[in-house]
Amino acid sequence: MRFNRRILTIALACAPLGALLPASAWAQKPLVMGFSQVGAESEWRTANTESIKSAAKEAGIELKFSDAQQKQENQIKAIRSFIAQKVDVIAFSPVVESGWEPVLREAKAAKIPVILTDRAVNVKDTSLYVTFIGSDFVEEGRKAGRWLVEKMKNEKGAVNIVELQGTVGSAPAIDRKKGFEEIIKADPKFKIIRSQTGDFTRAKGKEVMEAFLKAEGKKINVLYAHNDDMAIGAIQAIEEAGLKPAKDIIIISIDAVKGAFEAMIAGKLNVSVECSPLLGPQLMAAAKDIKAGKPVQKRIVTEEGIFPMEIAAREFPKRKY
Repeated sequence: MRFNRRILTIALACAPLGALLPASAWAQKPLVMGFSQVGAESEWRTANTESIKSAAKEAGIELKFSDAQQKQENQIKAIRSFIAQKVDVIAFSPVVESGWEPVLREAKAAKIPVILTDRAVNVKDTSLYVTFIGSDFVEEGRKAGRWLVEKMKNEKGAVNIVELQGTVGSAPAIDRKKGFEEIIKADPKFKIIRSQTGDFTRAKGKEVMEAFLKAEGKKINVLYAHNDDMAIGAIQAIEEAGLKPAKDIIIISIDAVKGAFEAMIAGKLNVSVECSPLLGPQLMAAAKDIKAGKPVQKRIVTEEGIFPMEIAAREFPKRKY
């Protein structure tokens, strides 16, 4: 009996820790997600970050968060760091669409699944990511276009539009322009006379709108901004030029953040197309399903609406971002 006990003691001393713990203890090990965010360029992005962080905490997922400060090279470094740390899942919202294949191949070689959130990537091999969760940016552009066509349907003369584009090369900038143009091209009276990037920021939106006003002045009938922050910056420029926003210049924007609702209630913004930043719960659910080996859809689209100024005061109390 003593001999058996001694063998057991030696066996326990030599056994790896994992062999000594029950399976249930290992099952409780949290899923680790590496997430690379674009930056903090807007109200929308801040709400998106908060949604991801709070959803991870609620889901019991360990989140390794990295802010790319709107630079692709920072995101690539972050993804490589996540690969080196052997996280369970990598998720990111890409700054631009192109240039991702090398680092995504590295993640695939390391057998780490990748989830895209909010923005897509342009890759030949779509197996480099498992799913893309986010809005249909082309449809958002179409919604903006349809609203404008209906609003100006009785206008006989030319409708001159200036456009504040998002970050050059980013999926929302490319797609929101595409969707909007797809709708307005059916009627030749709609003309985009100026189009320039405002980088999705309020400051740049104001700066570019100032340049548009200097070049075109009272010829401008409509401003189409790819996000609310640029529109809010542009409103400042319009007011400083002695014009009335939403009256002298019709203003259409995208995101439907609280700041846009405040501008609509103040009578300074005509309409905002919704783009929900609250992607955290969907992202965490997808990550858990992927880790559990369950099938997930390649494209998960968020449901969104459109908010003209007439209903802004009624809808404002319901806004979560």
